[in-house]
Amino acid sequence: MATQSPFSWLADAADTLRAKLPADFPSSFTPPAWAVSEVQQRVVLFLNHVLMQEPAARDRLQRQRGRHVQVCWRDQVFQCAFTPAGLVEFMAPDASAKAADLVLRVNEPSPFALAKTVLEGDKPAIRIEGDVQLAAEVNWLIDHVRWDPEEDLARLIGDAPAHTVAHTAQAVVQALRQFIQSTKTPKAAP
Repeated sequence: MATQSPFSWLADAADTLRAKLPADFPSSFTPPAWAVSEVQQRVVLFLNHVLMQEPAARDRLQRQRGRHVQVCWRDQVFQCAFTPAGLVEFMAPDASAKAADLVLRVNEPSPFALAKTVLEGDKPAIRIEGDVQLAAEVNWLIDHVRWDPEEDLARLIGDAPAHTVAHTAQAVVQALRQFIQSTKTPKAAP
């Protein structure tokens, strides 16, 4: 007796959504400027939250204070500067602003392919322009600084419940990955 996956409705919903979107959806969609600005500011808050838990990373960034980094993807630009405290400061796009010391251009145009690359734990293809030493520092941060959501959750609900929630979330994510992999595998003809 064949059993149906409890997530089959998800595949149907994705197919329906895909049919309703324009064929060139990933490249044709441009979010409003206010939404981009809000997301960028939230990214800076999150980066600073993670950096506050990593004294070695803050020490490295203190040596880079005042340096500007710009990340470009398609027509989106995110610019930030490093503060004397070793944190990140959002820099609004401005024609009169200082030129970036380091420009990182993400080569992958598809948001889906980019998300897949990042979720698999790989780094997307990036073109680097500017200060090589600053690029090495940024690369060190990417390789060595990690967010521990279980630790943050433990501050709210305690160690044991946070561990249980984190373990359950990992099991759910693993099950979803296996389900997605099984739907991508071509089925043999009977």
